[in-house]
Amino acid sequence: MILVVLGICAILSFICFIYIQNKPLSWGLTILAIIGMVISTVFIIKNDKDHYGMKQVTKASYHLLYSASPSKQMKLLLYQPIGTANKHQVYIYQTSENAKKKSHTTVNHTTNQVITESGTPRIETQTTRWRYRSGASKFWFGIAGEDGQLVKRHNKIYVNKDWLVLSTDQAKALQKKLKSKSYQAQLKAQGKAFVTKQVMAAMKKNPKMSKAQQAKLQKQATAEFQAQAMQKLIRSIKK
Repeated sequence: MILVVLGICAILSFICFIYIQNKPLSWGLTILAIIGMVISTVFIIKNDKDHYGMKQVTKASYHLLYSASPSKQMKLLLYQPIGTANKHQVYIYQTSENAKKKSHTTVNHTTNQVITESGTPRIETQTTRWRYRSGASKFWFGIAGEDGQLVKRHNKIYVNKDWLVLSTDQAKALQKKLKSKSYQAQLKAQGKAFVTKQVMAAMKKNPKMSKAQQAKLQKQATAEFQAQAMQKLIRSIKK
C-alpha cells in the first residue's frame, strides 16, 4: 500500500502544480503531495533496510537422519566443502532408509553443527525469518514481498559414535581403498596374524580353553582388528 500512496502523491503533485490556476492553492497542495512522497519514501527505505514494521520469528523443526552410505555396515554422513577455505559445508544424508535420492543442507544464511551422542540420529533446525508485526504493517508494506524472508538457519546434526563424518572426496578415497585387491590381501594377512596372536596368548593363560571358547575369542579378536584397521584407514584418509 505504501507504494500506492507514493504513486498517488507523485500524480497529485504533478496535477496540483500544472492544472490548478490558483497559485497559492497550487503550491500548497503540491508541497503537501511532495511531503507525502518524502514520508512514503522514508518508510519504504526503512522497511527495506531496517525491516521497519517487522520482527524476527524463529521456528524449530527436526527430522530423522539416515546414513548416506549404500552399505548397511557403514554409517556415513557426507559433506561437501564450499569454497577453497573450507569454512562452509553442505552435509549429505538420507531422510529414510530406502530413499532414492540424497538430501542435503542448504548454503545461504546456513550454519551447521555436528554433535556426537548416543541418541537417535537426527537433524534439528532453527529457522529465523522476518514476519510483519501486525496486519496493519502487512497492509502497508506487504507488497514488498519481504514477509518470510530468511534471516538465518542453524542445523544441529546429531550422529552416533559409530558414524563416519567424511568429505565426498574422502569417501571416494575410502571406497577405492576398500575395493583394492592388494589392500584386501594385506588386511587378510594382518587380520589372521592378529587373531592368531590373541588366541595363542589366551591359550597360554588357559590351556584348557574349549573349542567354543576359542571360536568366541576368534570372533571378538576379528571384530577388534577390523575396528582398528578401519580407524587407521580413516586417519590416513583424513590427513
